[in-house]
Amino acid sequence: MVHPALEPFVRAMRERPSPPISSQSIDERRAAYRELADERRGDAEAVESVEDVTVVLNGRTLRTRLYVPIDDEKKALVLYFHGGAFVVGDLDTHDALCRRLSSDTRMRFLSIEYRLAPEHPFPASITDAVDVLRSVARRIGDFADPGAQLIVMGDSAGATLATVAAALARDDDVAIAAQVLIYPTLGPELVTDSVHEFGVGYMLDIDQLRYDYGLYLGEWTDHTDPRVCPLMSNDLAGVAPAIVVVAQCDPLRDEGVAYAGLLEHFGVPVELLEAEGMVHGFLRMGSMVPAALAIVDDLAHHMHRMVESPSE
Repeated sequence: MVHPALEPFVRAMRERPSPPISSQSIDERRAAYRELADERRGDAEAVESVEDVTVVLNGRTLRTRLYVPIDDEKKALVLYFHGGAFVVGDLDTHDALCRRLSSDTRMRFLSIEYRLAPEHPFPASITDAVDVLRSVARRIGDFADPGAQLIVMGDSAGATLATVAAALARDDDVAIAAQVLIYPTLGPELVTDSVHEFGVGYMLDIDQLRYDYGLYLGEWTDHTDPRVCPLMSNDLAGVAPAIVVVAQCDPLRDEGVAYAGLLEHFGVPVELLEAEGMVHGFLRMGSMVPAALAIVDDLAHHMHRMVESPSE
């Protein structure tokens, strides 16, 4: 079932000794995540320019990174929120992916380094995502063509931030052309069929994710809050059209499918893309799994359709 190019990685993960979940410090885990990202990076995709930009939000600052593609079509600016279970990840761990996406889509990408748990538990990262969206929407000419459309996008935990920001933007009258959700995690309960089938030995360890949700939520206990679990949303009518990307062998697959269905229930245009044989995190493995790059190319095509025909 797993794509043949991914079998060595899945096998190595299963054979690797599994230390206790809490045995590493947060700093050690973040360093290990960066190291793994460096190993998978491959050759950097050529872009016109990359610039680190500090954004000031209500007295605090966030690091961001602006990617301008060589053949910038100036149609859209994509706000990108990285994955990492709300506790790891940064601009560098997702640099290669943002370069590739910017090049393929011919859109500018603004990658956001939001606050992480456990130092900054829920709702800090949500606040960052919403505030940066509002700020960039007000002064989009500082980052892109003044007429560019906005897209919010993220992978895994970053997809949660993207979809929550998109829902709250509707209430703020912030215009968004699309929300792009890549293998999103959409709540801490984690009881779907795909969790039972792929929760161990398929790149994303579900016990680790449960542990990280505990760090992320801290003392927050209301799992029905749609900011925690977007699947609990009771009104999504009028939010931005969505592209939802799921991986066949990902424990989070069923959550993504369910959220696509929920959006459709409220009349939101949705394109659901399932990556056959792929595992969680496959988009950042393009240097080792060429089939992943083809999926990036397909995703770029769908994103262009959203920008060119936003009402469809």
